[in-house]
Parts: sequence; C-alpha cells; structure tokens
Amino acid sequence: MSSVAFSADFIGELDQLLRWRRDVRHFKQQAVPEPILQDLLHRASMAPSVGLSQPWRFIRVEDNDRRLAIHREFERCNRAAHAEFPARDAEEYARLKLSGLQDAPHHIAVFFVPEPAQGRGLGRRTMPQTVEWSTVMAIYNFWLAATARGIGVGWVSILDPVMTGQILDVDPDWEMMAYLCVGYPTSPSEMPELEKKNWAARHPDRSRWIYR
Repeated sequence: MSSVAFSADFIGELDQLLRWRRDVRHFKQQAVPEPILQDLLHRASMAPSVGLSQPWRFIRVEDNDRRLAIHREFERCNRAAHAEFPARDAEEYARLKLSGLQDAPHHIAVFFVPEPAQGRGLGRRTMPQTVEWSTVMAIYNFWLAATARGIGVGWVSILDPVMTGQILDVDPDWEMMAYLCVGYPTSPSEMPELEKKNWAARHPDRSRWIYR
C-alpha cells in the first residue's frame, strides 16, 4: 500500500480537533503528568523542518525566580502596549486576559537556531526564514497533540525576545519564537476568547481562494 487512507470517522475527529484548538488563558493548577509532557515533545519533534534541520529548542521553565521575572517582563510590555492604543480600544484591551502565566502549571519557551548545522543549509539560501517557519510547525504539532489530550496551550507574545532569552540564560545565538503556558483548561471552548470578548472575529474571506 503506497499511502495511508484515513476513515471518515477519523477525518471528522480531526476537524473537531482543529475547531477545539484554542489559545487558552485560564488554567487549573493540576500538573500534566510527566509521561504526557514527554510525549507532547516527541509529537512536536515529528514536525517537518527545512532540510530536516529541526531548528527548534523547547525549554521547560520551572525555576520560580525565572517565572516571576518573565511575568514582570510581560507586565512591562503589556503596559507599553496598552499605552499605544487609542482610548476606546485601550479600555477594551485592559479587560482582556492576555496570559495564563500566573495560573498555568507549566511554562515552555521555544527558541530556534538561525543557522543550524543540521540540515547543511538545504532550502535556506533564498528563504532563510524557513527555520522560523519550521519551528512554528513544531509548536503547532505540540498544540494539536495537547488539545487531543484535553490539555490547553496559550501563546504569550507580549514579551521582549531579547529580555526573555537573558532571563532564561539561553545560548545568545538562539532566537525566541514563543512562550507557552500549558495545563488543563478551566473551561474548554470552541470559540476563541477574543471573539467572545468582541475584540475580533474570523473574516469569511480568509477561507476563500485567491485566484490569479
């Protein structure tokens, strides 16, 4: 058999998984069992990468002092972001819960190596950003695998990448891609939180082909 054929039931469940993958902000304190966290990392590492370079580096942030420093950095960046919005939007922005840093039992920072030796540069000469895109695919693998197991993931992007790298004392050549809050969600939902709060909604045109 040259390829795997998936059943209609599986395809339906995959569609459900895609719908229920959410950017989670509200977490239970319950820790995710260690074997499951290891399995999620394994699933993330199954992602495609340019030249098979696997440029991603997943970091478990477990030191309380580092977590506190990350939260302070988030608050600093969040205040600066809030100040840039017009008054009407700033009021709505202030009501949004934009991170689960204080609640999530697990913090996972994801960095990438801009010039990985692995892969020997294949596919990066004209588009070097492919190492970043490969890392995003690994994060998405992690996210879908977590969702399938009833585990929530929240991507905190309101952080300064350089400061985050310094707080975590990573290799200075690595670049930050994401800071993830991970844990069991308090209230799973099929609807994005930003849509619930009327901040934004999906645009139907983004689900249509553009023809040229």
